[in-house]
Amino acid sequence: MARRDEREYPEYLNEEQRSQPGCPARELCREPRGRDTSLCRDYDVAGAGLGTIIWVTVPVLPRRLSTLVIMVVVSTAVAVVAQTPAREAHAALNGVRIWYSDTGGRGEPIVLLHAATGSSRVWEHQVPAFTGSGYRVIAYDRRGFGRSEIDSTGAQPGTGADDLLALVDSLGIDRLHLVGTAAGAFVALDFAVSFPQRLRSLVVANSIGGVQDEDYLALGRRLRPAPEFNALPPDVRELGPSYRAGDRRGTARWIELERMSRAEGPPAPAQTMRNRLTFSLLEQLRVPTLLLTGAADLYAPPPVLRLFAARIKNSESIIVPEAGHSAYWEQPEIFNRSVLAFVRKHSQ
Repeated sequence: MARRDEREYPEYLNEEQRSQPGCPARELCREPRGRDTSLCRDYDVAGAGLGTIIWVTVPVLPRRLSTLVIMVVVSTAVAVVAQTPAREAHAALNGVRIWYSDTGGRGEPIVLLHAATGSSRVWEHQVPAFTGSGYRVIAYDRRGFGRSEIDSTGAQPGTGADDLLALVDSLGIDRLHLVGTAAGAFVALDFAVSFPQRLRSLVVANSIGGVQDEDYLALGRRLRPAPEFNALPPDVRELGPSYRAGDRRGTARWIELERMSRAEGPPAPAQTMRNRLTFSLLEQLRVPTLLLTGAADLYAPPPVLRLFAARIKNSESIIVPEAGHSAYWEQPEIFNRSVLAFVRKHSQ
């Protein structure tokens, strides 16, 4: 749950909020002191019947009565939202120890899925921005990347969607906002098709999506002819020319993170998908979806994004000017602002 902006949700309940049936602070927050809230304490309370979140301000009373008031609030509205601690750790899943970082907090979770040229480290422009907006942010190294470790005694190679499901289950997360870029968005789409009930929203950024329709695959071969395209350095393939020309230090940092992205040891076998993704399958997707790409993306230029927009009915589209295949890195201000605005619309 995102913490409400105090400028939009003041620290006292207005008349409409107090008049709602079942509000435990109905009689206590009558503002006898005007708007002086210095004698009040705030509690996030999960609404029992509707599953909504309200902001309750409870006057500070003598200890025994104050305890009673808080107990009434909790028993009426189910539970005070717990504070999740921040942590960095490995999660032991089936066949892999997934390394993840979790900012903790009370906010709704946003899970970040990196590209095949990255790891959880690449989100250094996003994690502070999303956390600062009140969200709990989880970034992890997908199987075969970064600090995640293959467990040869378990099933291999597994699917990215199943790894994600196991990870969020282990963290006690029910519903989440999912952001995937490039190959990470393959996993995001596969997860959305497989487990739509677990998602509040979906962001597909700079991705060809893993779609297997033959005419679409033929389009990809025309856009990225082999072997010449794959022989290009990763930064040339994935960073737009405007960024490489204008930000030498940022380009060098992206290259550094790309070189750090592969896990130590022999390469892990490529993961499969739970579903054979096709445009006809994506037409069944009803999860609110933001489609985002760069105007200079060599993999997913704007006409490719429009193919997805025509099939995913509950979707919005954004084209980031001058950005290549890594809009999250090249234009983080636009990327973050767009993602946060979309996520807020689909937050509880």
